Order: sequence, then C-alpha cells, then structure tokens
Amino acid sequence: MKYSSLKVNAKGKEQHTYDAIVIGSGISGGWAAKELCEKGLKTLVLERGRMVEHRKDYPTATKHIWELPYRNRLTQEQISENPILSRCYAYEQATEHFFVKDKEHPYIQKKPFDWIRGYQVGGKSLLWARWTQRWSDLDFEANAREGVAIDWPIRYRDIAPWYSYVERFAGISGNRDGLPQIPDGEFLPPMEMNCAEVYFRDQLKTHYKDRHLVISRTANLTRPHLGRGPCQHRDLCYRGCPFGGYFSSNSATLPAAEKTGNLTIRPFSVVHSIIYDERTQKAKGVRVIDTNTKETMEFFSKIVFLNAATLNSTLVLMNSKSSRFPNGLGNDSGELGHNLMDHNYNARVEATLEGFEDKSPFGKRPTGTYLPRFRNFGQDRQSNFSRGYAYSVGGSRSSGSERGESMIGTELKKDLTSLGPWKIEMTGMGECLPYHENKVSLSKTEKDDWDMPLLEIDAEYKTNELNMQKDMVDSAIEMLQKANLKNIEEVPMNRNFGLNIHEMGTARMGKDPKTSILNPYNQVWGCENVFVTDGSCMTSSACQNPSLTYMAITARAADHAIKELKKQNL
Repeated sequence: MKYSSLKVNAKGKEQHTYDAIVIGSGISGGWAAKELCEKGLKTLVLERGRMVEHRKDYPTATKHIWELPYRNRLTQEQISENPILSRCYAYEQATEHFFVKDKEHPYIQKKPFDWIRGYQVGGKSLLWARWTQRWSDLDFEANAREGVAIDWPIRYRDIAPWYSYVERFAGISGNRDGLPQIPDGEFLPPMEMNCAEVYFRDQLKTHYKDRHLVISRTANLTRPHLGRGPCQHRDLCYRGCPFGGYFSSNSATLPAAEKTGNLTIRPFSVVHSIIYDERTQKAKGVRVIDTNTKETMEFFSKIVFLNAATLNSTLVLMNSKSSRFPNGLGNDSGELGHNLMDHNYNARVEATLEGFEDKSPFGKRPTGTYLPRFRNFGQDRQSNFSRGYAYSVGGSRSSGSERGESMIGTELKKDLTSLGPWKIEMTGMGECLPYHENKVSLSKTEKDDWDMPLLEIDAEYKTNELNMQKDMVDSAIEMLQKANLKNIEEVPMNRNFGLNIHEMGTARMGKDPKTSILNPYNQVWGCENVFVTDGSCMTSSACQNPSLTYMAITARAADHAIKELKKQNL
C-alpha cells in the first residue's frame, strides 16, 4: 500500500493529481476506494487520523482481561477527562486508542449531543456493532406517504441489487426470514439463538401474529470468506480482529483496493475544503492541512467522494465556499446542515426467565437477536406517533463476578462454578424524524487547532420520538409478561442525541436542488463530480442500523461515477 507524505506543492501539480480522491476511510470511504480502484482509477484516500494496518495495529486484540490495565475498566481520571466519550459502550482500556478524546477535537453543543468519533484509517468501521438489516420501501416511501420533509429520490428496487453486491463481498451471516420490513439478502449461515431466545421467539409466535424474533443479520463471518475469518466467537470485535472475522475497511475494502495497485493513502490529512472551479463548474480538487505540521497543500482529481462521516462531511461542504456557492458547496437550497437525525435507544427492559438451569451459554456470540418493526406496519396504526421501531433482544446467563459484583475468597470460588438465572433484555431502536430545526452550523468565532471553524450542533428528540419511546417500553413489558418472565423492570437509559452513533442527514438526497443537496446518484447539485455517500446523504433514518445502506449507496454511486467518466460527463 502506498502512503503519500508530500508536504508542499513544489514538485508541481501533476504529482498531486489523481483520477479520484476519497475523503475518509471508514465504512463508506473504504467502499468508495475499493470500487474506484477496481475500476482502474488512481485513487487517493485522505484520512485525518493515523495509519492503522490490519493485524499489525490491533495491540489489544489477543490480550486477556488480566493483561489489561485495571482489568479493562476506565479510571476515574479517564472518565472525568472524557465525560462524553466515556458514555460510549465500546470505550474501554482495550479500545481507547481508536477513539477521539473529548479535548482533542472540541465542538459546541447548543443542546446535549454526544459526538463519538474514531480518527484513524478505518474510522469507526473498526468499532461498529455490525448489524446489517436491509431497508425496504416501507422506509424509502415513508416521507412521501406521510408528507414529512421531502421524498427519497430512490426506492428499494434501485438499491436492492447493490445490497446484494455489498453483502456478497462483506460477508453477512443470517437467515432468509421472509419478512417484508427487512428484505432477505445474500447470507452466510446464521449464528444460533440460545435456549432463552428460542423460548422467547416461540412465545411471541404463540401470542402475536406480527412479531417475529430472528437472529440479527450481522457482518461477522460464520465460515471463511474471501480469505477472511471465520469469526472466533470471542466478542472482542472493537479491538480489531486479526482473523478478519468481521467486516471493516482495514480487513476487507482497503486491502481489495490495495491489490489493484491504484491506491494511495495519506493519513494525518485534515480536509479543509473542496476547491470549486468557477470556469468548469466542477470541483478540481481538495485543500488539505497536514495534521502534524499544519502545512496546507492541494490535491487534484477528476472526481471527489466525500465520506468523512455525517458531521465532518457537512463541515467540509459548509467550509467549501466560493462566489458560486457562498453558503457552502451545493447549498442552493439552504438545507445544508439541517435535518440531523439519530436513532433513539432510550428504551430498555429486562426480566428473569425461570427454568433452563441445566443449560448455559457456549462461547461469546458477537451479536444478538432482532425483533423487526411491527408498529405502523401492516394492520397496526398508532395515533400518537408515526414510523416505528425494532428491538435488540438478548438472552444471557452470568455469574455474579461477570455482572460486576465484588467478591473474594470462598464467595468468589463458589461464584466461579455457578451461574445466575437466565435474563432477557430488550432494547428499543426507534426511528427519528428529519426535522429542519435539528441542525449543525459553523461557529463564527471559534476554531480548532487546524484553523477550521468549530461545529455547532443543535438537535433533540421531539414529541414523536418521546411518544415512541414510551411505547417501546410498554410493548416490551407486555411481551415479557405474556412470555411469563419475572422481575420485569425498565432500565433507565437517558442517552443524549448522538450517542447511538447513527447520525444521519444534513446533506440529504432529493429530486430537486431547491430542497436537497444531492441528486439521486449522490452528486452535489451544481457540482456533479463531487459525490457524498456517507450518513449525511440520508433523507430519513428508518429504524434499522444504517451502515449496510451506506455501503450499498456508495457502491451504486461509484458505478454511476465510472459510467459518467467514460461518457466524459464529469
């Protein structure tokens, strides 16, 4: 893999010129790099963080808990210095090197917003939860059907072949369940439910016609796949997997791009802005600030893919000002920065399942089970909220010490050879509507260490999400009661907007430049050689995890870009 370390333009523009530039190396950026390189384009990937090489740079991947500081628990100092980051489920001693600390890249919160970031080659693809349910037309048609925001410019039929395309490469384990709200895909053999989950699944079948518990479709390999894996069922994915047992840019897309000989990666490169050429009405390149030296340089290309993750991609567009686009690249509509969404996971209920004392979990399966949307779907119609939600469902049984209870001596010895009762935990995953007033903007007075404006974030859950949240709790309690579980209780969550790490919107796709930033192929209106295919492009949020949809949208946009280049339209 080639790494660029050029620091000035002294050797001439030609040595800084590529066929394509990709900004960001996470899930969507890795896919853009793979597709463009495989189609023969000399491609430069710009990453603001450090280099992370597969296997080599996973320092804690094979460490036991007793080999880690404080048995992998955060110190009070880490928590006090990182009040935002320490709320993230994956931040611990074994993974701290993959996260941006609170002081390293500040931002301004108009309302509470937890911005979780991973600045390194691979981005948050090293840290994601790997759940990969497809969207359906229930999701792509929702805005139009309800008169909310604007209509998506695509439908399921447009993206379905691209879902299949990326699933076949990424490696998705799961069942073909025949449920229209989560269409079936191209799956490796599924992981197995445990006895508690099978019991709950069967109880749901008994009491409901519209509620189907399935094993989650997950980007963990259940058999060797394209030279990777299989998953070892260690459930240590967030540390980086030396087996390539789960999909990440580092294990899959970037190595595929590297094999072509067309890939150059430049880490430590903060993208300041995209350079717009008034004469050609196209972008001619990007302006970059070296993270370490603070030197500024320019790189040039025929096309640019912007994949810096939702908020940073929008920051780059806003900072890319010209006489043609005084309010940010592509922002004729004034919608740039608006319509920020994040899923609502503030509903969790747990209960005790009696019986099955002769059974215990085997291995550490790195995924859970999934209860797809049933609200405002089929015959169900709710009066106090629109859209719907799904549940993450997990059955588990653990010892006291595994639950964090303190014990020593005889008590500990006894605990190590015994397990508590089976538990079922349900976490609601609710859709968030795209509100114009949920937005980000550039600070007019404050800048970061690279002389870039700080991002101001002003977003919150509103009445629709809060009403849905109550129903998520009530419905979970009802289902657990009907399944004869005991000790049912709500677990208070209080997660801020942003903490579910599914930020979407702010540079949405649409049919009209008067109401959107991107056209149906993710091209910036008025500057069509710039493509934006990360979460910022989303027009609504659905309730499924979004990363698989980013992958499919990116592959589709890259295919379109290649065709347009061949036609000399870009």
